[in-house]
Amino acid sequence: MQLQQNVPLAPLTTFKVGGPARHFVRAENESEVREAVDFAREKKLPLFVLGGGSNLVIADSGFPGLVLQIGVSGISQSTQNGAALFTASAGEDWDSFIAYAVERNCGGIEFLDRITNQDNQIITSVRVLDLQQGQIREIENRDSGFAYRTSVFNTSARGRYIVLQVTFRLTPAASPRIEYADLKKFFAGRAAPPTLAETRAAVRSIRRSKAMLIEEGDPDCRSAGSFFKNPMVTPEECQRINLSNAAHGERVPQFTGAEGKLKISAAWLVEHAGFHRGYSRGAVGISSKHALAIINRGGATAAEIIALKNDIQSSVQDSFGIALQPEPVFVGFDPAK
Repeated sequence: MQLQQNVPLAPLTTFKVGGPARHFVRAENESEVREAVDFAREKKLPLFVLGGGSNLVIADSGFPGLVLQIGVSGISQSTQNGAALFTASAGEDWDSFIAYAVERNCGGIEFLDRITNQDNQIITSVRVLDLQQGQIREIENRDSGFAYRTSVFNTSARGRYIVLQVTFRLTPAASPRIEYADLKKFFAGRAAPPTLAETRAAVRSIRRSKAMLIEEGDPDCRSAGSFFKNPMVTPEECQRINLSNAAHGERVPQFTGAEGKLKISAAWLVEHAGFHRGYSRGAVGISSKHALAIINRGGATAAEIIALKNDIQSSVQDSFGIALQPEPVFVGFDPAK
């Protein structure tokens, strides 16, 4: 294990903001992960596990403990009852893994390109280091609690596990899943169904058009991706929002959710609360392509990003009575503030 001191964290994130890690380790195998955890425990240091650096806001003061970057790599493939099982180590790039599966004509994740929440029918098991029990174990799908943008890993058991590997059950020679409105629109009027590769390319094209694909040279991409979750509301709440905008003849985009609720567009709420695409406030602003992406225009601080986040939430609350919930993980901030 190679232990480093005062390592800048901003370059390791897609937002490009934040201070240094007091201690830093990039673990290339499971033994180094264990060693880093033991070091943090022995020194009584707070521990933060860093993945690809997206969906993350790091405080300007940095992180006072140990930042553990998972660099464990490798992909393996097997078959089970006609399905293709792909096991990807936690250090693998998600985009590269998608390409790997699609190139082998296996479907099920081609539409999830660059999206971090997983489909609960695709993941079969997760290999983790259980920090509570101090051992490596396999958590089966039925015990993972996967749902829309949630699982036990970011809710009831947040901070307990370090993910080492994930196993996906994919379908050989599958027809691509064209379920989302943007994808249906992309392929509208096409006689022949798209291939898996064409579907993946379409997803990337759609996300690029919304600045949700991290690419060098695009100033709209210096962000944490979608900053707010789409709220789940009752039909009555949705009707109330629509009535409040009746004079403008606009209705909030809505989609069927779970337990009788509706999922409504956070982007629509943000824009109609006064924060339009391309909004600028010095070094921070909103993407010109998508209202949900708060961006670093260059030289922004985490404090400036948080201030804009707070103002957006306050305006949406005042305008519509909806409390927007942020998507990113906030690291190094005082939880009391």
